[in-house]
Amino acid sequence: MEWETVIGLEVHVQLATRTKIFSGASTRFGAPPNTQACAVDLAMPGTLPVLNSEALRMAVCFGLAIEASIAPVSVFDRKNYFYPDLPKGYQISQLDHPIVSGGRIRIELPDGSSKTIRVTRAHLEEDAGKSLHEDFHGLTGIDLNRAGTPLLEIVSEPEIRSAQEAVAYLRQIHSIVRYLGISDGNMAEGSLRCDVNISLRRPGASAFGTRTEIKNVNSFRFVEKAIAVERERQAEILEQGGQVVQETRLYDPVRNETRAMRSKEVAHDYRYFPEPDLLPVHVDPRFIEAVRATLPELPDAKAARLRSEYGLPAYDAAVLCASRELADYFEGVVAACGDAKTSANWVMVELLGLLNRENLEIGDSRVPADALGTLIRRIADGTISGRIAKTVFEAMWAGEGDPDAIIAARGLRQLADTGAIEAIVDAVLAANAAQVESYRAAEAQKRVKMFGFFVGQVMRESKGKANPQQVNELLRRKLDGE
Repeated sequence: MEWETVIGLEVHVQLATRTKIFSGASTRFGAPPNTQACAVDLAMPGTLPVLNSEALRMAVCFGLAIEASIAPVSVFDRKNYFYPDLPKGYQISQLDHPIVSGGRIRIELPDGSSKTIRVTRAHLEEDAGKSLHEDFHGLTGIDLNRAGTPLLEIVSEPEIRSAQEAVAYLRQIHSIVRYLGISDGNMAEGSLRCDVNISLRRPGASAFGTRTEIKNVNSFRFVEKAIAVERERQAEILEQGGQVVQETRLYDPVRNETRAMRSKEVAHDYRYFPEPDLLPVHVDPRFIEAVRATLPELPDAKAARLRSEYGLPAYDAAVLCASRELADYFEGVVAACGDAKTSANWVMVELLGLLNRENLEIGDSRVPADALGTLIRRIADGTISGRIAKTVFEAMWAGEGDPDAIIAARGLRQLADTGAIEAIVDAVLAANAAQVESYRAAEAQKRVKMFGFFVGQVMRESKGKANPQQVNELLRRKLDGE
């Protein structure tokens, strides 16, 4: 049967403040358990929260980046629920008066199309602690280091219609918050995670189906897989005449399944009421404009500029703008060599290939942008061939020095002496007389493949140093009897 998938995402972004949202405790990741939880985080009697102004600035920064409205007055509320890693018995969040309202995220899809997803709201709240199960036999440990870490929860409209769209939306948020510098977006460390709300309905229907919520999915791949298996589960229930139960579920990546966690709560279950220990937040328009003036060039704008300024295809521009650091690296390579298209190819294929192979970020690159630019210049000026350049690049990655030093030390300078190359060509043709006769007797279409054989032989005899253009010209002239 035909079903339309309806998806909304609640993305939790951990803000990159040095201290927590309502206390002065550190937010540094990786500290021993419970060493970064102060009296406020532990909800000791007599302690009072104080709002971190930097968290507020970061929330405004995100709101402006997605063209949302910044509330002149926002209010914090208590969201009451009882869980071991929530010492106060409530979470300070925002319900009816969030700091950010509206906005939109434009996504690019694999088929080349684009779509705009509206954002309902983005609000500030504190994170809970963390329950640890692995190291305790039959028990649960509680680490409150994360309690009170500032979060920006970004809630989308239910306008996402596939797992691909959901991943594209999540990737775009990941890119935006990193461009803005308000989060490192490290999903492995929990800096960015999301809840997936999903339901099914008949195509053309206006009413939504009963939704389930998949909690705390922390990778792009798991988001895609969780949506796929939950969609299949709901479709099977509906096609058998059953009803989907509104509930919160967990995704198990080992079994590739979702399973029930608890019945789905609604707002009144949390008994929200205004936080009595925090005054309403009044945001001055001058503050908003001051934040706006600090906004960097964002991914979409940067991609558009790369297309117009460097003549890059849309796909190349999108890949290079995936992170601010990668785009800056690319522009550094272009500045050093002046060839945008070749720079894009080297960054996207050779550099990203090595980074992915070793699971590194662009900031961990062992080849500086200006050094890669110099390498590309050496291809352009005929010092080395593109094939030898790959050998030089590997040596640069291994720490053997700059391109010129490696070329000199290994004797890799390209052979450009026409007489020397012609001697190699003559020797190859003499040694392969039968293939020469076959080539000359062949039809034009077959000659193309046969020609590659001769090129390969010449390059082998020259140890890859012969100038490919000269090799091609000499071979064509001699094989065609010119």
